[in-house]
Amino acid sequence: MGTLMSDKLMEYCRNPRHVEDEEATRECSSKVETHITDIFCIAVATNQIISASGSSSLKVYSTTEPDFPLVQTLEAAHKLGCHHLAASQDGSHFASAGFGGDVKIWQSQEDGNKAGEVWAVALSADGQYLAATSIHGRINVWDNVGGHAKIREFETKGSFGMAIDLSVDGRFTASGHENGGVYIFNNDTGRLLHSLPGLIKPVRAVAFSPGCKLLAAAGDAKVIALYDAAAGEQVANLTGHGAWIFSLSWSNTGEYLLSGKQSAFLTMYAAKSTILLTLFAASAQLVAALPPACLLAAVKYAAHTESDPADLPTLCGSHSSQVQAEIKKLCGDNTDAAMKAYKETCGSVGETVCE
Repeated sequence: MGTLMSDKLMEYCRNPRHVEDEEATRECSSKVETHITDIFCIAVATNQIISASGSSSLKVYSTTEPDFPLVQTLEAAHKLGCHHLAASQDGSHFASAGFGGDVKIWQSQEDGNKAGEVWAVALSADGQYLAATSIHGRINVWDNVGGHAKIREFETKGSFGMAIDLSVDGRFTASGHENGGVYIFNNDTGRLLHSLPGLIKPVRAVAFSPGCKLLAAAGDAKVIALYDAAAGEQVANLTGHGAWIFSLSWSNTGEYLLSGKQSAFLTMYAAKSTILLTLFAASAQLVAALPPACLLAAVKYAAHTESDPADLPTLCGSHSSQVQAEIKKLCGDNTDAAMKAYKETCGSVGETVCE
């Protein structure tokens, strides 16, 4: 049986006062179990110890923490076992020689992150940027092309960051947190853009729509909240889940939103069947002066009077007067453009809007 002493025990045994102590001798004879066969060699570097034996694996222990914890096992390093190890003084490389005549060079890589420093991760559309949350709520963004340099570090209120996403155009980073917080950051300015309301339970998934207009967020509240990413306003809730929601994904066209929940079932929302999403797509084609949320707010008000906000016949029919009244109230100089988009949306599903 291969064994190594723990660091505390090793320090104890090195003390000259214990050399002639019978009880200390017995104590120093105890070891820490490591390999299943005899240890043939060890190599010591600045921050680690590598051990090898007649088994095929090599084991790496940290010297920076108490008790020399095992931090990595290199499985099947040498099929017939290893008889010699050598490590560079700086700990960046070590070599191992096996009984099969094989010699291997190993490189030690340090990512600089402790457990929990990196939790949820997201890649930009072109793979150049990597964003990650931490258990402390910090958001980091790295440039994968520019030498893996950290280019952004965003601070939140310190709540566990459970979800993250990067917009397709690379302008925004969104994060979801254990306290129900949802944040949108501007990657160009490095500043917080919006702290979004609506969810008070842990947020486990966030996802930007392909057009970067909407942000979906969900989690333990069993509801998917949809936000206007630019205005920072909540525009809809998608209900129907009976369990925690762990993942969200948009189709490439933005027509569908897929969610995964704790019950192992997937739920798909058709964007075209939800007037809030359809009108959002329509409002993106209006004149630039149109406030992003005015058309949506009008529909949102009317939807709140119905049990099913995706009931287009009702919203375009019996509740049409309410929608139109809100458009006139909220959209100001852009009322005509908003009204036109509303009528065209209703017309696309065979409904005629009468003023």
